[in-house]
Amino acid sequence: MPGIDPQSIKGFLTPEEGAALSDAARECGALGPILEIGGYCGRSAAYLGPMAREAGTILYSLDHHRGSEENQPGWEWHDPELFDKDAGTLDTLPTFRRTIARANLEDCVVALVGPSRAISRHWTTPLGMVFIDGGHTMKAAFDDYRGWASKILPGGILAIHDVFPNPDDGGRPPYEIYRKALASGLFEQISLVRSLALLRALG
Repeated sequence: MPGIDPQSIKGFLTPEEGAALSDAARECGALGPILEIGGYCGRSAAYLGPMAREAGTILYSLDHHRGSEENQPGWEWHDPELFDKDAGTLDTLPTFRRTIARANLEDCVVALVGPSRAISRHWTTPLGMVFIDGGHTMKAAFDDYRGWASKILPGGILAIHDVFPNPDDGGRPPYEIYRKALASGLFEQISLVRSLALLRALG
């Protein structure tokens, strides 16, 4: 990817998952814009943004940029470099913006800064793809699924990260919304690449 190696960016997508995400975005970007929930420091945007540009659309990257539960001080995935001491909280937005600039993606990546639930309530643009990689509490995960899955056009893709069928491998909320999507009859599974589930929206 010109200008930046996505794996050099803070984040948790593996190269295999990133490649699968890129392929999915390339496939369905022509249907409509792409939206990701959980932009963090921009690793997934570095995979999705170029595919959005190639398809002639844009990537909306939605995040409140205060970090998920596991990113907070005292938790396993806390990164002190992302902690804003003046504000007394995490702030990943400056890092995200630097990533997008370094990756030369400012023309095709639009940051949406705020709570997923509030923004989804007022969203009217149909989407070609939604990538859920936000908060891992049950409430956050279900808010993301309920708020955004219905915005995907038929033939589009719902991608969910951190789907672990074995509870010993990771938290349950992403797996639970993955199961709910399949049980709804509105989606069919395309593939499961490590912990990245790719589902097709049915017409």
